[in-house]
Amino acid sequence: MNERNSTYTKVVVIGGGYAGTVAANRLRQRDDVEITLVNSRPKFVQRLRLHQFVAGTGEAAVDYGTLLGDGVRLVVDDAVRIDIAARTVELASGRALDYDYVVYAVGSTAALPASVPGAAEFAYPIAELEHAQRLRTVIGELPPNAAVTVVGGGLTGIETAAELAEQGYAVTLACGDRLAPTFSERGRRLVAEWMARNGVEVLDNVRVAEVLWDGVILADGSVVPSAITIWTAGFGVPDLAARSGLQTDALGRLITDETLTSIDDDRIVAAGDAAAPSGRPLRMSCQAAGPLGAQAADTVLARLTGAQPAVLDMAFLGSNVSLGRRAGIVQFSHKDDTPMNAYIGGRIGAPIKETATRWTLWGIRWEARKPGALFWAKGGRQSERPVVASEVVANP
Repeated sequence: MNERNSTYTKVVVIGGGYAGTVAANRLRQRDDVEITLVNSRPKFVQRLRLHQFVAGTGEAAVDYGTLLGDGVRLVVDDAVRIDIAARTVELASGRALDYDYVVYAVGSTAALPASVPGAAEFAYPIAELEHAQRLRTVIGELPPNAAVTVVGGGLTGIETAAELAEQGYAVTLACGDRLAPTFSERGRRLVAEWMARNGVEVLDNVRVAEVLWDGVILADGSVVPSAITIWTAGFGVPDLAARSGLQTDALGRLITDETLTSIDDDRIVAAGDAAAPSGRPLRMSCQAAGPLGAQAADTVLARLTGAQPAVLDMAFLGSNVSLGRRAGIVQFSHKDDTPMNAYIGGRIGAPIKETATRWTLWGIRWEARKPGALFWAKGGRQSERPVVASEVVANP
């Protein structure tokens, strides 16, 4: 089925995560824009809470009815191809949505490395709701004090290991390089001390060579027994852009200019984890996703008035990580996302982390109530924006 109404400018937002929902709500600043949000699930997934969901200490799904403003149409389906010539988004159901502009906000997903034997067969990713649902079921069947190995020393791995340790599991955290690599030395030390006090064995500078059904083999040949292995070391992105003939970086993120516009087609604007402005993507995080979603919407709205869209100007503030339900750490950063030698940790860090997590939904709802209201920290020089590797974390 092909849908078109020439009275309105039709914008199709692909992806209903942090970036896509902000963009959809912000586009409502004009009454003559028809907004369709395409998402594969009927509910919003708060990925920042998936580690809590897995451990049984929280929920992660939120009704879109509480997040989207009036006039945003939600289509629960998968986008399988963007037909640039016909200006349609082809869906898995067989439908095709006409568009004048696309906001490409497909987000990120887990990446189980093909180079590690057994990872695809025996490791459990945690990046998506379906992964977390499967993992929660399996963990619920474990005996008390069962051994669990978490692979990946970034923020997702830290939060997952900490949450499970508080539930009584014997957790080993295999960090690859080092624990909390984006933190300052002082911040890293605080995380390591919490892990030691709570019985988490942290293995720095180790590589997993193979995943077994009952453990992992490290690069030095030693074996870590484990009832479950959870893989958090790295993220990938959906291949929709590549399948649609658009230029991407090595990981598959859509390459854009500094206004977030595809270098192939000025009718396609990207936001969030799947965007690579000038081939230099920001850290995959909800901290970046919200502002990028807002800027993508602003780029579309500027084009509708004939104005020149603004270039990317966003500064990072830091990172925060929960250490179970009663502790956390807020690591402050310079505008270019490099860590300062300053942090807030311990029990004081826990409510700050919780407030930051709740703010991600408050910001989306704020845009739903008052489109155009969202603002973010600016002033990071373009030359200072770091080029990040493909092995990143999806946390603020």
